[in-house]
Amino acid sequence: MDTESPWRIPDFRTLFTASAFSQLGTNISYVAVPLVAVVALDAGPGQVGALAALSTVAFLVIGLPAGAWVDRLSHRRVLIAADLSRALLFASVPLAWGLDALTLRQLYAVVVLNGCATVFFDVSSQSVLPRLVGPQELVRANADLNTLISVGNIAGRGAGGGLVALLTAPAAVLVTVGTYLASALRLVGLRPTPVPAPRAASAPPLRAQIGEGLRHVFGNKELRALALTAALGNLGSAVINTMLPIWFVRQLGYSGGVLGLFWAFGGAGLLVGARCARPVAARLGYGRTLGIAGLCLAPSGLLVPLVGHGGWLVLAGAGWFLAMFKVGMDNVLGVSLRQRMTPPSLLGRMNATFRFLLTGALAVGAAVSGTLGELIGIHATLWVGGIFVSTAFLPVFLSPVRARYELPPQRGNDLPPAPRITEELRET
Repeated sequence: MDTESPWRIPDFRTLFTASAFSQLGTNISYVAVPLVAVVALDAGPGQVGALAALSTVAFLVIGLPAGAWVDRLSHRRVLIAADLSRALLFASVPLAWGLDALTLRQLYAVVVLNGCATVFFDVSSQSVLPRLVGPQELVRANADLNTLISVGNIAGRGAGGGLVALLTAPAAVLVTVGTYLASALRLVGLRPTPVPAPRAASAPPLRAQIGEGLRHVFGNKELRALALTAALGNLGSAVINTMLPIWFVRQLGYSGGVLGLFWAFGGAGLLVGARCARPVAARLGYGRTLGIAGLCLAPSGLLVPLVGHGGWLVLAGAGWFLAMFKVGMDNVLGVSLRQRMTPPSLLGRMNATFRFLLTGALAVGAAVSGTLGELIGIHATLWVGGIFVSTAFLPVFLSPVRARYELPPQRGNDLPPAPRITEELRET
């Protein structure tokens, strides 16, 4: 087996398998929950926009303190608690629907609380990864995890659309419950890593720790550019994706299955982009790859608003595929870059700052989408989203990132690496 492969490490395989279950559930709910609102509860554009915004608003509210908390907590316990919480929340949707008691208010509450649990899961997952694998394995590990996310988008959203067509949207949510429970069960096998930061009474106050993470990100030109590009891209994607369920189901008369397939096609773009990131960066350099991908692929986002019947649907799908291909490359190279530029004791706060910006942009984009859908119409709103997606690459393209050929050495190894068990050690 490759000596730099993270697959030698049992803990990485545990995290990967648990993330696979989690991603499957997340992507099924991504299709099923808005269709519950549209089909079962007859929600309008503003209400669907509010639902999408509330699903990610937790990153704006608790995203920054969550990073400081994660830096002082057991990552394993946080991951398991988050999965169990999400399973319990989603179980309430089909239960209330079966009792004829499901309301938009309950759906709003479920997505808000689910977002809180997701904050902790995502920050903990990205923070524990560098502790499980070595610097030489980090890019490969990120590539494999982003491949998993892409496969989850394809399989989960495709399955979500099919389950909605087969079982109805509320019943499809029940499948999500099982996937989160499976993820929590798998994470029980993850060995605890040392708590990254002390919990002593002399530790800096929470506000000071949050400020340290913010200064680390915004005080570095490269990290700041990566954050702005990703946030603008997420803003545009949220504007588009929030309106697509209404556009497909009500305006075009398609089923939830067609919507799921369209989103799955974007997931295929993420997959191909994630797999191409390492070999392309090895040939062109990390920064040049990010810059060229943005310049050549991001404008394809302007094809998405062409979505309609027949050939226009295919052309829009191709545009979405190419835009997501670019995002897939960004996810692997950008995440690896920011992890290598951050000392271990700041990883939680750095990741939380990025999550605050990136997922906060999703909340803002969803709210903007719902408002614009009411004011200027659904199709015009799709064009607004396409413009954001097609121009989001500019902060990175105009920054020092574009000139970076290799990843920097790991910053400030102020913590000993977590003890690792590899297959080689197990065999001796």
